[in-house]
Amino acid sequence: MPTSKSLPRTLDTWLQQLGKLPLPIEQQQHVRLRRILADSRLNWREIAEAIEASPSFALQVLREVNQSGNSLSAPAESVETALSRLGLTRCEALLNLAPALPEQDIPLAFRQILLISQHASQQARGLFGARLARLWNELHGCSLLFLAPVWPLLYAHPELFDAWEQRVLLKGERPAAVEQELLGVPLIQLCIKLAERWRLPEWIVRGYRLLERDRRQLVKALHIARDNEHPLHQQQMLDADIPLRHWLTHPSNCVLLANGLAVSAHHAWDTAHSLRWQRLTGLYLQIPLSELQQEVHQHAVSSARLSHDAALWHPAQALIWPWHVHRLKPAVSAPPPPKRDALALWRQHCARLLAEPSSFANVLQLTACARDALQACGMQRILVLLADRTHTRLQVQQAAGLDASAASLSLDPTQSQVLRRLLDAPGQLRLTPGNVAQFSALLPGHLKALFPSEHLLLRSLANNGRVVLLLVADQSGQPLNDVSLQAVGKTAQCIERALGSFSRRGR
Repeated sequence: MPTSKSLPRTLDTWLQQLGKLPLPIEQQQHVRLRRILADSRLNWREIAEAIEASPSFALQVLREVNQSGNSLSAPAESVETALSRLGLTRCEALLNLAPALPEQDIPLAFRQILLISQHASQQARGLFGARLARLWNELHGCSLLFLAPVWPLLYAHPELFDAWEQRVLLKGERPAAVEQELLGVPLIQLCIKLAERWRLPEWIVRGYRLLERDRRQLVKALHIARDNEHPLHQQQMLDADIPLRHWLTHPSNCVLLANGLAVSAHHAWDTAHSLRWQRLTGLYLQIPLSELQQEVHQHAVSSARLSHDAALWHPAQALIWPWHVHRLKPAVSAPPPPKRDALALWRQHCARLLAEPSSFANVLQLTACARDALQACGMQRILVLLADRTHTRLQVQQAAGLDASAASLSLDPTQSQVLRRLLDAPGQLRLTPGNVAQFSALLPGHLKALFPSEHLLLRSLANNGRVVLLLVADQSGQPLNDVSLQAVGKTAQCIERALGSFSRRGR
């Protein structure tokens, strides 16, 4: 996975970074694709459908055939066409070049944008498939790949997705201003240039050009779409503007509509942004808004059934919630760093831990000093657990900021994959909103009940190469303060030194 570095600030540097960036394929998908490409019993259509189930590889197939082919020939408009031009041998070679990564090593933001693209494809299939049966391959492929220019961006810089959610969807900041601040260039311009560079199908390029250069038609159509309760009046207005009516009914607009519905639903179903796309789609299909919404919700549920990644968000989940409830919550700011007096006390505790020879008479005194040091550096809820010799039990030695029942907590590491890994070797796991869904199910229920938090730190400490202590701490569910995090790291080093010194006492 690429590490997030300083972001480019010009269109050329963005294109240079993203234009040829290889996109990952989840390991099991990679194995399945290899098997399918080697199956001589399958026809082109069946192989293309299997490739489309892995959107990042579908993009690489289309990108490869359109960039390496004759520039005077028409670009392949679908994965099936691209596959027939590329051939199975070159397709297998392309698959071998694609990074095959475990799911947990693929950024969550990248996996989420692929899910949004798959949701858009399902909306296109359900809403427009019957109308555009002769153009089915183009409709499906273009709907799936419309957001493809954004995929490498979020693979290389996944933190941009959280920033977009918080600032554009939640706080309502102007997208253009946020894009300029984060990227240095308008996102639509970047998408157009990547789509043109990759020679993506014309329907995709046409949709981006509409959003950038020809918004006048879109605004006029949205104005008519608002009058959804009077379909006769809407039809009269369209009849009075023949160019607008011809533009509206162009098949390529289905790709834009399906993606507009999917992206806007990612936030909520009842926002003004989502309602605009629903009304515009209703105008295209010439059906009432209530009927359109029912269809869109049904197709969202169908899309969710195809997705089995519990770490990702699918808008269909919100259909069972009260209408006014939204998934996104305001970002909680981290608590202030520890004050000077607290840090002075922390240094005293660390000095005691580092003292030679050890001043502790027993392990209980040592772990009490460790707990006090963690409190002084800003941790508000703390557990210090001692591992037995066989690593089959973790027993609480110290607790702070928790219910009294925490003092008698005993955990069986064999029941938790996370605890087993932390006991195998000293290490650290930091839970955040971005990975909590991935790891929460792997933590013991009693531990999660004590720490109902999306911001949690687990760190195992060793003596003579064997893990003996596990620290669990947070700041009462708030994002962890950077100063406190650094202090916790130094405290852990001091505790390990104290463990070594304590084990040598009396020799």
